Amino acid sequence: MEEIRLKSAVEAIIFACGTPVEYARIAEALQIKPIEARTICEELMQEYERDNRGIRIVRLNESYQMCTVERYAEPIRTVMDLRHNTPLSQAASEVLAVIAYNQPVTKAFIEQVRGVDCSGVVSGLIARQLIEEKGRLELPGRPLVYGTTEHFLRCFNLSSIDELPPLPNDEPAENHDDVQGEEE
Repeated sequence: MEEIRLKSAVEAIIFACGTPVEYARIAEALQIKPIEARTICEELMQEYERDNRGIRIVRLNESYQMCTVERYAEPIRTVMDLRHNTPLSQAASEVLAVIAYNQPVTKAFIEQVRGVDCSGVVSGLIARQLIEEKGRLELPGRPLVYGTTEHFLRCFNLSSIDELPPLPNDEPAENHDDVQGEEE
């Protein structure tokens, strides 16, 4: 395929999917090398940014997705007759931070860090698709472990969890593998 048609095909795939699509799947569909697909996706991201368009392409780990530019959220909500998203409560923000910086984690670990029950908050974060179940530990009771989602990355404008800001006082997140164990 010629370069312009190839770039247009990648753009069409990303648009049509509506959800994040891995560049390896794009490469497979277009019968090109994965690195070529990733390069085209990155070029498209830069073009959308440079041209100051109302939509942009974002990278989410190994996937790409089209999203609207944040500054147009209000007119989009008006046209689509959407309610404002209610902000996260202080408790939800704290639980989300514990999960994001220490994932995968159990509910018991979150409660140990916060000192209070977090069942309702965890359920609310799952309902908002900010966290999800990531498996079970091989411990008595086989507790669930939780981690963040691609929706979390989109909401916080991150390409990957590695882009989280450093913790205060430049303290790295503790490695809780000894407490959390391996996920399945």
